[in-house]
Amino acid sequence: MAVVAPKPLRAFSAAVALACAIGAGPARGQVTVSPEYRALSREIFKQLIEINTTHEHGSTTPAAEAIAARLRQAGIPPADIQLLGPEGSKNKSLVARIRGSGTRKPIVLLAHLDVVEAKREDWSMDPFVFTERDGFFYGRGTTDIKDGAAILTAALIRLTREGAGFDRDVILALTAGEEGGGDHNGVAFLLEHHRPLLDAAYIVNMDAGDPQIRNGKRILRTVQASEKVVASFRLETTNPGGHSSLPRKDNAIYRLAAGLVRLGAFDWPARVLPVTREYFARMAALEQGTVAGDMRAVSGPTPDPGAIVRLSANTYYNAQLRTTCVATMLEGGHAQNALPQKAGAIVNCRMLPGENVDSVERTIARVVADTGIAVRRLGQPRPAPDLPLVPEGMSAVDQVTARLWPGVPVVPVLETGATDGLFFRALGVPVLGVSGVFVDVDDVRAHGRDERVGVQEYYEGAEYIYQLIREIAVKGAKITP
Repeated sequence: MAVVAPKPLRAFSAAVALACAIGAGPARGQVTVSPEYRALSREIFKQLIEINTTHEHGSTTPAAEAIAARLRQAGIPPADIQLLGPEGSKNKSLVARIRGSGTRKPIVLLAHLDVVEAKREDWSMDPFVFTERDGFFYGRGTTDIKDGAAILTAALIRLTREGAGFDRDVILALTAGEEGGGDHNGVAFLLEHHRPLLDAAYIVNMDAGDPQIRNGKRILRTVQASEKVVASFRLETTNPGGHSSLPRKDNAIYRLAAGLVRLGAFDWPARVLPVTREYFARMAALEQGTVAGDMRAVSGPTPDPGAIVRLSANTYYNAQLRTTCVATMLEGGHAQNALPQKAGAIVNCRMLPGENVDSVERTIARVVADTGIAVRRLGQPRPAPDLPLVPEGMSAVDQVTARLWPGVPVVPVLETGATDGLFFRALGVPVLGVSGVFVDVDDVRAHGRDERVGVQEYYEGAEYIYQLIREIAVKGAKITP
């Protein structure tokens, strides 16, 4: 989820297939992963999960230090490993450079170290103890996204030990502050104060593009091709209040609630972006019946309005097709026996690329239809312009997917949430959103209770990313498991 607002990060990309009634696909055969690599990737994963990196009670610095120690032990020069952040911040980011021949421009491998809060009383186990049970790894951050940080680290250590001949520098950036609420966003800080460290041809972002499993079948290898822009607003009503025994019709809570109901019933205009058109065109080949027909009708030169309406009944497809705004927090009143003098709500919007935030703010005010409800923007959203997918990166994704998971289609998607990739997009640097860990689309637990990831899925993801890095950084590499 990015500095502008918290978000259920990879749950959004995993939600692609929540909308897909796909009953067939390649069976889940196991990818070969060496025992040594399994042990290494598990060890790093466990270490990261058991370091509390929440903003409320933890810090990313110990996690960054732990990874730095592992990289130094693997033979990466200490001068090429840095922990960076604002002066006095408890949350540092790690930037490490594995040097290549310089034949091609560097790439950045990106993941974040911070996680959202998890309370012991809300879980069936300690969220900060790495637990393996019934074929799953449990712990806060197992899917969002310490699995990605651990896998990137393990892959680079493995490649370094193998003496891989990189023809470009590979830059590992494990950052702070992505989940919001902290004193800074790590990527924003690095780009502002240490831009040359992250100068790259493109970014491989582990915080998006989760491959999908449903009913024991691998169904999609998604790639984040674009992302929405986050903007939050505070809606507020005020009132003189009074004694609760003398209720009045302009009760602040009722007034705000009525406006929120009107906003909840409102549908923003649909807009079919190029990436969305491509997504529906590819998904139509995987679907059946009316849904497949509607996808083809939406992906055509002139999208069919009826098909848009029918697809919009599904929450994920609706989010692909239009800007969405939803109330996420609510407060009001000051005493049980007093009329409320104030009521407030936070409305979180996910705007389609190119949407004007001023227009969105005006639309909210118009839809709540009450001049007594003040609408105030919380911060300035950062635009995330659409950029072409890098052919070199997409070719590598296609090749590794075909090698490890034959028959699984690669499908570009619009990320309905937001990631730290937006900071790079804003500077014109392409971002390839691609995780290697399959997510069960009917059991998405990111930011939730008993967050978990499949054990085998994790190991396969580690192998996938290892092979992907070889494809994009080792010219003429021969892949050996």
